[in-house]
Amino acid sequence: MPAGVAQYLAAAPFSCFHISELNLDNCKSTSIVGLTEEFEKLEVLSLINVGLTSLKGFPALSNLRKLELSDNRISGGLNALTCLPKLDYLNLSGNKIKDLETLEPLKEIKSLINLDLFNCEVSQIENYREKVFALIPSLIYLDGFDKEDNSEEEEDGEEEEDGVEGIEGEGENDDDDVGEVLEGDHEQDDDDDIDGEEEEEIDEEEVEEEEEEDEEDVPLGALYKEYNPVGDDDYEVAEGEEEDEDDVLEEEEDGDVLRGQKRKLEDGED
Repeated sequence: MPAGVAQYLAAAPFSCFHISELNLDNCKSTSIVGLTEEFEKLEVLSLINVGLTSLKGFPALSNLRKLELSDNRISGGLNALTCLPKLDYLNLSGNKIKDLETLEPLKEIKSLINLDLFNCEVSQIENYREKVFALIPSLIYLDGFDKEDNSEEEEDGEEEEDGVEGIEGEGENDDDDVGEVLEGDHEQDDDDDIDGEEEEEIDEEEVEEEEEEDEEDVPLGALYKEYNPVGDDDYEVAEGEEEDEDDVLEEEEDGDVLRGQKRKLEDGED
């Protein structure tokens, strides 16, 4: 048989001054014995299926936030829990709570936002949920659901999804920034290519102009030396001109001969 709560606490090798979580499930006891205010750091306490019928003498644990009391035989005396100023979660499912009046002391716990009364007789009352929310104004969740019947797990999942979407959104912004940088690099590369092509075209034009100037500066004599006059009418005309010059020279020579003969005749007459 499981040891009682008091026996377990007496034999446990731990210091009550530093412990923050304590599990006493199945440690049989009908009342709170051995649990004292010395557990000043305690934040989570579980007393499931202990056999409690009363909460009388429950210690004032100033830092306790979560209290598990399910599957016991508690039917009243919830005012013993008003000494827990930070309590925000209380599980009383599977106990013998029959009416709303038994729950009235809980409205004094201003920090209480989550209450579980599943499988208690009080949950069979007509408009039970509306009445409990009206009785305890601080409540957000009753039996795992809020006033709009949204489950606590669903809302926690939505919050996690929102956080993930925020991170993905940042990842997309970073991708956009990278894309913009890459596009900017491509645009610069394209501009550089265009500038390079224009410079090459300008260089080619300058080379062509220089070649034309060089051709214009070539002496005519050099052109004629390399020129093949076969079939060129202009060149034939040039040859004709040379022939005319030879005829003139011959005529001049003939004239000189005639003038010489004439002088000889004149000298003879004298």
